[in-house]
Amino acid sequence: MARDPHETGRDVVAQERDALAGLHERMPAMAAAFDKAVGLILDCAGRVILCGMGKSGQIGRKIASTLVSTGTPSSFLHPAEGFHGDVGIVTSRDVVIAISNSGSTREVLELVPVMRNLGAKVIALTGAANGALAQEADVALCWGEMREADSTGLVPTVSAALTLGLGDALTVAVMEQRGFGVGDYQLFHPSGAIGTKLTMRVLDLLRGPHTNPCVQATATFGEALEVVTRNTLGGVSIVDDAGKLVGIITDGDVRRCMQVASGSVADLLARPVSELMTADPTAVRAESLAIDALRTMEDRKPTPIMLLPVIDEEDRAVGMVHLHTLVQAGLTSDRGR
Repeated sequence: MARDPHETGRDVVAQERDALAGLHERMPAMAAAFDKAVGLILDCAGRVILCGMGKSGQIGRKIASTLVSTGTPSSFLHPAEGFHGDVGIVTSRDVVIAISNSGSTREVLELVPVMRNLGAKVIALTGAANGALAQEADVALCWGEMREADSTGLVPTVSAALTLGLGDALTVAVMEQRGFGVGDYQLFHPSGAIGTKLTMRVLDLLRGPHTNPCVQATATFGEALEVVTRNTLGGVSIVDDAGKLVGIITDGDVRRCMQVASGSVADLLARPVSELMTADPTAVRAESLAIDALRTMEDRKPTPIMLLPVIDEEDRAVGMVHLHTLVQAGLTSDRGR
């Protein structure tokens, strides 16, 4: 009798998780081989060429794409097409990453000697340490014997996860060794969601006086409340005579003041705003990345900040950003991923 679908799915995820945990445990034993593979990629004067058949080929395409996006020139070579002229893209300046779980995929095995004759170095990603592919390669990264997650034990599932895991491990290790950072990443991702995260600054979200509601610290609470009401951001920055930020009043502060006020409403409105404001509030520099502002707001414990004052290099209030403004701009935090 077949299991419930969700039980099957949970079991597949568990098997892939356990396989990756096993790979993690094997990493110390393959440290020398891994370091050598990273060294070959770092020393590569040409391109890193991924090669694999079937599902291994599809994983290879993904690894090649990730390498390209992180500054390592890379491409994918289909083994079957390689025998019909496409192997001409391989040169002595290149490094080939050949993928085969069994280590005996015919098309890959037959192409490896051709690529080595062209002078390319070969890294094998394979399960079989004693397989033909591992023996033919300059360096082999092997995950050992494993069983696929489907009922037949034949569908590339666990092996695909292991291949992708090793490919990502190589990519990130190469990035770290090169000191590849946010500025470099920005060059390769100028648009889309990633581009927005890497290029949008807080000042890009400021739109004139209505995004910089301010009152002097000498103002009354009533005057501050009038500014809060007139603007749609839900708060007002409190500044000194030089325009430097000294505090903030938000919608939430107004409600709390109303709840705890003793005496008449008139007395409350006449009180100096400096007595009721949140002093020295969390703020963000105008030149900061907008994604950093979002992270600052979301990381505030126990509850996120909804409104963040914006200051310039001299700590003068120049604006205010709302959490909703950042989200509407297409920003999403990567916290917890």
